[in-house]
Amino acid sequence: MLTPSHQGHAAMLLFALLVAGSFSLGGRIAGLIDPTVLTLVRFVLAAAVLGAAAFATGRVRRVHLAAPWRYPLLGGIFALYFILMFEGLKTAPPVNTSAVFTLTPILSGLFGWWLLRQRITPRMALALTLGGAGALCVIFGADPARLMAFDIGRGEAIFFVGVCAHALYTPLVRRLNRGEPPLVFTFGMMLGAIALMSLWAGRETLATDWAALPPLFWITLAYLAIFASATTFLLLQFATLRLPSSKVMAYTYLVPSVVIGWEAALGGGLPRLALLPGVAATVLALLLLLRNDAD
Repeated sequence: MLTPSHQGHAAMLLFALLVAGSFSLGGRIAGLIDPTVLTLVRFVLAAAVLGAAAFATGRVRRVHLAAPWRYPLLGGIFALYFILMFEGLKTAPPVNTSAVFTLTPILSGLFGWWLLRQRITPRMALALTLGGAGALCVIFGADPARLMAFDIGRGEAIFFVGVCAHALYTPLVRRLNRGEPPLVFTFGMMLGAIALMSLWAGRETLATDWAALPPLFWITLAYLAIFASATTFLLLQFATLRLPSSKVMAYTYLVPSVVIGWEAALGGGLPRLALLPGVAATVLALLLLLRNDAD
């Protein structure tokens, strides 16, 4: 039987595989619709799936309504991540945005120390540094001149703000959870996010010409709602309650490698060879973190 730690690792492996698809598919529809509208519809569909499962299993209890302010807080933070992701994908390639995503463990480790006093061991610090260096290699196109000038693209800069939100979300889940099952807690978080986004983009959502959108949009929306939202939210909540924050987000280091596979499968070609050492560094960082003894 798997230990809670092993269960958390398995959940995050699947999380990385599903998230990678959202970069490749999302990059192909990012310019078709407002990012907030897309995120709102995505969350509504995902909430419907999770809500049906939560009520069908009888896991929703009145006690779960305690401190309801937690749900819009967490939902708003996570929604911000997705909105800025699609805004960034308008101008940044999927591999580059996935590389920015790999900065999440470093930030998550810092937030985890601040909020939960989770320690960062020397091996973990080495892994985070290596992964961050690999991410920077990809973000700046393996060009030292661009790195020295900090010549970062607009899309990458926008998404970095979203990554900061994602990194804060992970330790906050552990800090604010009061024993609610992951399914119920995720459902509540999504309802909070939907409420906030409806205030901001509800009118624009209703005014959108949905019938004019191409089939690729609907295929991607279904994937984003079911696999890259409902499933990954649940996996993230599940793993966060079993692993340290920085180790949970260590699996983001797999994402650029899987995105390369997605891009090749979708006809987007392979990245320049100069970027591969950066991608390899992120994979090595993951292996170092998985060997860390502080599970």
